[in-house]
Amino acid sequence: MVRRDILILSNGPGEIATWVRPVVKALRQQLPSSLQVRISVVLSPCVNASGREAEMAASLAGVDRVQGAQHFFPFLLLGKTATDWDWAPQGVVLFLGGDQIYPVLMGRRLGYRTVIYAEWEARWHRWVDRVAAMTPAIVDQAPPPFRSRCEVIGDLMAEVETDPAQVAAIATTLNLGAEQPLIGLMPGSKSTKLRVGLPFCLATATALHQQRPQTRFVIPVASLLSLETLAQFADPHHNPDCGLFEGVTSAHLVQSPADLPRLRTPTGLEVLLWTGQPAYDLFTQLTLCLTTIGANTAELGALGIPMLVVLPTQKLEVMKAWDGIPGLLANLPLVGDPLARGINRLVLRKIYQQGRLFAWPNLWAQRSVVPELIGPLQPRVVADQLVDYLDHPERLAAMAKDLRSLRGAPGAATKLAAMVVAELGMDQDGGRVFPAVKGDGLG
Repeated sequence: MVRRDILILSNGPGEIATWVRPVVKALRQQLPSSLQVRISVVLSPCVNASGREAEMAASLAGVDRVQGAQHFFPFLLLGKTATDWDWAPQGVVLFLGGDQIYPVLMGRRLGYRTVIYAEWEARWHRWVDRVAAMTPAIVDQAPPPFRSRCEVIGDLMAEVETDPAQVAAIATTLNLGAEQPLIGLMPGSKSTKLRVGLPFCLATATALHQQRPQTRFVIPVASLLSLETLAQFADPHHNPDCGLFEGVTSAHLVQSPADLPRLRTPTGLEVLLWTGQPAYDLFTQLTLCLTTIGANTAELGALGIPMLVVLPTQKLEVMKAWDGIPGLLANLPLVGDPLARGINRLVLRKIYQQGRLFAWPNLWAQRSVVPELIGPLQPRVVADQLVDYLDHPERLAAMAKDLRSLRGAPGAATKLAAMVVAELGMDQDGGRVFPAVKGDGLG
């Protein structure tokens, strides 16, 4: 019988990639046996979800079982998983994404201790056992009686790791010349972003390549996104939004056993497709990255990779990833598109008036570290800006240095894992340290 359970609550692809992945790895380094401690991941609904988060979580080494977001609310309200999971009498609910009320409710239902990772603020201090804070400000904001429950562990985003051997192997595979900059294109991972993002990136790459033919391009393909599916967003027969932008916005998939897969445009431009996950080792080879808004900006920022962040607004109804009620309304069937257009006009007006920032490095620094371009962007204009950066490598070096200065010290995942181990009432060898809170169990 399993002695302890760790229930990880999470939601979107960014949280799984940058929070759940390193924490599970750290937990398994301290608690390697699934017979002693079982790790379960339960996903809650997220407007940024691609629908394949359960597969993504299940692919993580050390995770024993996963439940998808479609089954979350029956689990939260009734206490039953879709496949009737059993639970050990003692355990910890660990919050790594979603709404902070969820671990409170599930902790009480299961009789488990609760630990939350707080990136910007912590809530429900009275009803959670431990708060793992990213910054000291989160601890300072806690009510005085509960500050002893809070501990600064640092930024989980700083846990991005590269493998020197893999980096060297990738450099050999790409065979880049000294005068061949490699530009990363990151158009998004889900259909709402790819419909506009991939044609925009292809048109921008085409315009840039016309000015600097030696430039090479690569798309780090999102986890669980097939090459065939990606290619459909560059096919006008499948994606009518390919016609939104001037320039070459279409391409077809080329695969060969001897070479990396690629997208080839009618002009002959080739964009390499990289499927290795995570793509951190590839990122180190990038001179510059053209990326949409998302968790990828955090990963690039943690590695000090210069980037230009873009959000084309030519088709406002595809922007449905806002948080809270606006996001829910924008995703309603039939009326969702008109509502999305209205919501986005209001949001964009507020952005222009208040100078709101979206890229994670800019949010960390509360200033513009990497450029953000939002509006009815034209690929040729964006390509000109990329060329300007390539013509001034000192600007790229300054951006990379600024990004590295924002990255916190590594070790947050190890500290959070140690906190969970302590709340389990176990030492790192699986022995008892103090009596854990015993719940009523839940079948």
